[in-house]
Amino acid sequence: MPPAPERSSLWRNRDFTVFWLGQALSVLGGSISYLALPLLVLEATGSLVQMGLITVVIGATGIGTGLFAGYVVDRSDRRRLMIGCDLGRALLLGAVPFIWLAGPRIWVLYVLTAVVTALKTLFDVAYVTAVANLVATEELAAANGRLMGTFAVGTLFGPVLAGFLTAGVGGDWALGVDGATFLVSAVSLRWVSFGRRDAGTGTGSGAQEESGGGGAGRLREVFVVGFRFLWAHPLLRPLTVLLTLLTFVTMGATDLLVYRVQHDLGRDATVVGSVIAVSGLGVVGAAATAARLRRRFGFGVCWLGAVALIGLAVAGIGLSRSIAVIAVLAAVSMFGLTLGGVCSMTMRQEVTPDPLLGRVTSAFWTVHNASGPVGAAALTVLAARWGVPAVSVAGGVFCLLIAAAGLLTPLRSGPAAARRAAVAGSAGPEGGSGGSGGSDTVSRPRRPRRR
Repeated sequence: MPPAPERSSLWRNRDFTVFWLGQALSVLGGSISYLALPLLVLEATGSLVQMGLITVVIGATGIGTGLFAGYVVDRSDRRRLMIGCDLGRALLLGAVPFIWLAGPRIWVLYVLTAVVTALKTLFDVAYVTAVANLVATEELAAANGRLMGTFAVGTLFGPVLAGFLTAGVGGDWALGVDGATFLVSAVSLRWVSFGRRDAGTGTGSGAQEESGGGGAGRLREVFVVGFRFLWAHPLLRPLTVLLTLLTFVTMGATDLLVYRVQHDLGRDATVVGSVIAVSGLGVVGAAATAARLRRRFGFGVCWLGAVALIGLAVAGIGLSRSIAVIAVLAAVSMFGLTLGGVCSMTMRQEVTPDPLLGRVTSAFWTVHNASGPVGAAALTVLAARWGVPAVSVAGGVFCLLIAAAGLLTPLRSGPAAARRAAVAGSAGPEGGSGGSGGSDTVSRPRRPRRR
């Protein structure tokens, strides 16, 4: 079918439109905090180490919360959970400027950061499940692309606004502004209907899985079900493995980019910021075209092609001495990352049964994000020893090998191949793995088109 009807249908979806507009403001606020928080820490302590510790708290809390976030999402009324997370973040961040009236309290920021990160992780997992309940299956790629585009615009303008706010009224009040955006998001969610039943009713397959085994069964639900579904699914298994390897390279690639421009080429922070801003254009471009590209070329070509683009861009950034070329390559890299992210999220929403979507999403993020900090540390240590060009080329080649490996898996053909593999293997070990086995991927009913 031509793309125009799908776009117009998505624009007529009132629930999704309200959800999208509310989250657009929330993303802008989150981007303000992304810069305002470390600036507030630096202003209060003057310590780079303290800034690093805040980052460690964010990373560790995100991974730790990810272990159980999916279980909570799949056992809760998702809309109420998202509203609660928004209200909690609004209260915590909105309190910062009033706490700061009595003087800086760094320990408060550590506690606040941990709680806000945990609430953010819960919200983000519920966010993915919410999209799958707001739009028809054939509109998922377009919806995810629009949300990703909004995220890109927010991350472009949020830090700029954060700079003005921090300079004008201080980092504490900048965090307070972020809290106000979460309040608006919570109010907007009150006007959104998720269409299908929320998963927290205590009924259905999820409740049956939890009912046996007492405490041990509950622990199994929290930590095992999502991971087992990923491993049993013929498409999600290779995607998780390959994306974990890709994250190992790409998180550190950002550090290599900054070091290349500022240290190797001797440019100042303004130039670094300009390069990062140009790279955001790649996010916007991919978000605007992801749905169209996926319909035209399919999942396999888009995802594997995106990985190949990332590899070429990473290698080129390390070799080039031209700021203009590096900026363009950074945009190409972000285009690939965004296109791959939209395709990956959409496919996961398509093939995962709704009662498991929260746990599968949480497991998926926890597994592949855990490799990022390790990769960033490894790449920066190697670059300090062998230089950015050599490590960047090695990282780019590694990405190309990931794309080549994907050609040997069902990823090359996407969900259609996964369904055939699931059916063919239903009598084998995968098909007999239990309630979350590969056969679940073909039993999910097609979502009716929303009016």
